[in-house]
Amino acid sequence: MILIEEIKRLKKEKNALILAHLYQSPEIQDIADIVGDSYFLSKKAMESESNLIVFCGVRFMAESAKILSPNKTILLPAKDARCPMADMAVVYKLQALKEDHPNAKVISYINTNLDIKAMSDVCVTSSSALKIMNNIKEDEIIFVPDRNLGEYIGEHFPNKKFILYDGFCPVHERVEESDIFELRTLYPTFEVLVHPECNKPVRLLADYIGSTSELITYSATSSADGFIVVTEEGVLHQMKAKSPNKKFIPLKNSMICPNMKMTTLQEVYNCLLNESNEVIIDEQSRLKALKALQNMHLLGDN
Repeated sequence: MILIEEIKRLKKEKNALILAHLYQSPEIQDIADIVGDSYFLSKKAMESESNLIVFCGVRFMAESAKILSPNKTILLPAKDARCPMADMAVVYKLQALKEDHPNAKVISYINTNLDIKAMSDVCVTSSSALKIMNNIKEDEIIFVPDRNLGEYIGEHFPNKKFILYDGFCPVHERVEESDIFELRTLYPTFEVLVHPECNKPVRLLADYIGSTSELITYSATSSADGFIVVTEEGVLHQMKAKSPNKKFIPLKNSMICPNMKMTTLQEVYNCLLNESNEVIIDEQSRLKALKALQNMHLLGDN
């Protein structure tokens, strides 16, 4: 395909790095240098010798890369691609929670926009959250924005009080128990893999709960020969690539994030050609948000 060859040519010519989130369309994942979870990609951007980063994802992901790499040019091909859950978290509502609970530690999911990260004490990913929580001494926690992930974390720390911001991922929130029961009848030996952004009744039906990358790793190492996958369908591309002899069944009510699917090959090409859609962030806010990300490393490495 001419467009793919042109993308490869421009990438080499400009010494650019193309990153793609696991929820991106297969053709976008296939032209990327690195595919993974959002924060993993931000770290790879920071570690790369490339100063031009094309981040195929949504806005908060590209912001995280810019927070860590302020001197690099971070481009977002689909400039209007945003995360609905991240956009649910707004400053005035979080400020009200902080005022009502002055002794609480503010923990934000990595799936938050810059302004919320800047108000947070520490960020977590769905894979690092439990480990980080083990190193947090405070008994009162404000968790933003995902109430489902916050509830899941809180179940592991019954001695702490969790104040949950009322946000959610629309793609994961709409999954119902009946969706899984139906497939379990058809595939009784298949394991059910669930992302913690799903609500509790759905999580209770899981054989394994984990982050996007953890679900992929689990499916590759499990002895099961088939899986019912309860997360955004973009992960199926990597699951099938790593385990071509296994079967992966998505829900009949498709779990597709329209924002993640906004990135097209044409937009990646245009972005590289014109170096357009650069992510620019306020330096004062960046430094505040950087502290929350640094605390994530500090608490996650202990």
